[in-house]
Amino acid sequence: MTFTLRLGESAPDFALQATDGKTYRLADFDDANVLVVFFTCNHCPFVKGSDEVTRSTAQQFAPQGIRFVGINANSETTHPDDDFAGMVKRMQENNFPWIYLRDGDQAVARAYGALRTPHFYAFDKDRRLFYTGRGVDNPRDTSKMTVNDLANALEDQLADRNVRTPLTNPIGCNVKWNGQEAHWMPAEACDLV
Repeated sequence: MTFTLRLGESAPDFALQATDGKTYRLADFDDANVLVVFFTCNHCPFVKGSDEVTRSTAQQFAPQGIRFVGINANSETTHPDDDFAGMVKRMQENNFPWIYLRDGDQAVARAYGALRTPHFYAFDKDRRLFYTGRGVDNPRDTSKMTVNDLANALEDQLADRNVRTPLTNPIGCNVKWNGQEAHWMPAEACDLV
């Protein structure tokens, strides 16, 4: 079995607290034609560098029934800035157009096979994975990006076309795993392409 979800696999369920104080499950997004679940955090320069492109992508596709859910699974022991209070502050300051969830025990990150922050997973109406990997090719400095792979995949899915590039390697900081040094990755984790 591979570490990261494979194309065509179903979205794992979750029950996680959001910065708005509510607990959300996968079923709470049943109204979405497409659901983008992405692993993110508060401190990563790749996340911060691409926040506004992720925002514009989410806003661009919202009228077509596409919803975004961000999940922070990073260990707050490794990075104290990634704690829940920091998440609440980040949402208050940025007013992102997605639900921001805390995966404190990292069970959801393991179920999805999150590798980096950010790491995107796009699921169709039946919650089958049709795209996973990076959002853009230069998330740390989007002034130098040449492609928005996530937006392309969403466009193709909405147009009922084969996704031109369904699999890319996520670009960013590795997920900060509980009880491990900052740059540790699970042994079974590997590049997607």
